[in-house]
Amino acid sequence: MKRRTTRTLSLSAIALSGALVLVACGGDDTDGMDHAKGGSGSGSAPAAAPGVSQGGFNDADVMFAQMMIPHHEQALEMAKVVLAKTADADVRRLATAIEAAQAPEIALMKGWLAAWGKPADASGGMDHGSGGDGMMSDSDMDRFRAAAGAELDRQFLEMMIVHHNGAIAMAEEELAKGVNPEARKLAEAIKSSQAAEVQEMQRLLTARPGAPDSASGGTSGPASSPASAPAAATGGHH
Repeated sequence: MKRRTTRTLSLSAIALSGALVLVACGGDDTDGMDHAKGGSGSGSAPAAAPGVSQGGFNDADVMFAQMMIPHHEQALEMAKVVLAKTADADVRRLATAIEAAQAPEIALMKGWLAAWGKPADASGGMDHGSGGDGMMSDSDMDRFRAAAGAELDRQFLEMMIVHHNGAIAMAEEELAKGVNPEARKLAEAIKSSQAAEVQEMQRLLTARPGAPDSASGGTSGPASSPASAPAAATGGHH
């Protein structure tokens, strides 16, 4: 009787041990499935870089920033020249507004390029003064720096109209081809604000003595103006 009881207890212990093993294995499988779910969940929603990479970027976004930075830098130089010499209140107001808007935008775009791992300069450089982007040539800038009084103010308005129209065309190119939300938002802001400033500068220019009959983009201005003004004034792409 004692031997039978001992054997029964041993079989019960073996059965209990097997059940425990099965439970333990089942627990491991469940834990493994939970970890896998957690891993895939965290992998599908990585932390995005603040303010730059949300939604990704493409070559158009990179080119927009690389081209707009030197474009803005030239506008700032023009604003500084006129602010140092002009006595015209309207011209001073416009130049001050250009400085206030475009200096922070330069810093913003440089931050994007750094975060994207892209150089601040477009490869191969830009053909400044060719008329396609509204940039002034070196000779345009030399003539502008040498001007004074009413002639300085006239040149500033004519040159900046062409310059702004070039920026508007660049912004429209970004809106047509870019994908980065922040870059597209800036392009919209540039297009809107600079179009309004173009209208204001055209109004001021036509009110001046000796102004051309049509303020279509500063066609009596620098040598680079006629090539860029007609296309840019309509807001179309080059």
